[in-house]
Amino acid sequence: MNFDHCRYMVVEGPIGVGKTTLARKLAESFGGQTLLEQPEENPFLEKFYRDSARHALPTQLFFLFQRMNQLRDMTQNDLFTAPVVSDFLLDKDSLFARLTLADEELNLYRQLYEYLSPQAPQPDLVIYLQAQPETLVDRVRKRGVPMESAISEEYLLRLCESYSRFFYHYEAAPLLIVNTEHLNPIQNDEDFRLLLTRIRNMRGKREFFSRGE
Repeated sequence: MNFDHCRYMVVEGPIGVGKTTLARKLAESFGGQTLLEQPEENPFLEKFYRDSARHALPTQLFFLFQRMNQLRDMTQNDLFTAPVVSDFLLDKDSLFARLTLADEELNLYRQLYEYLSPQAPQPDLVIYLQAQPETLVDRVRKRGVPMESAISEEYLLRLCESYSRFFYHYEAAPLLIVNTEHLNPIQNDEDFRLLLTRIRNMRGKREFFSRGE
């Protein structure tokens, strides 16, 4: 893959996997800009972690509109003059919707999503970071974000399974699946260089990368 033609890259993965940190590091390496989730602006998120059934729909809709506005601003402001690295993929919004919403709420969400999503650009590359739920629980606890203290291991397990199913069927853009259990491109410079090399050498639509490959 030629970096010159990779203008819009997305790093994705479940909570605690390190997607935001890696997105920043990639943007710095490419001389690009970041487009990042802003969970602290969602007034429903902390309530969702405490009572997901009650607050799932407003949490989901807030994120949907927030992300669409960010993507719309990106295209309107012509940010593609420099590479853009994002830590969210709009397509995966439906993953959380199916995981958290009741049937009637999901139908409403889907109508809004189907109306808005065609306006979003497709990335040139998606990097999907994998980790075991136990690893994610440890990372979430260590970073100590107060609103995340109520996240259960059961929820992270369901989330990891949902991500695996989603990306198993994902075909909208080239996909690099990175197993982070024994590969740490965030804190280990050698691993980060290996990741850059793997991105540069991508030839297929879907590839898998783990330590030792």
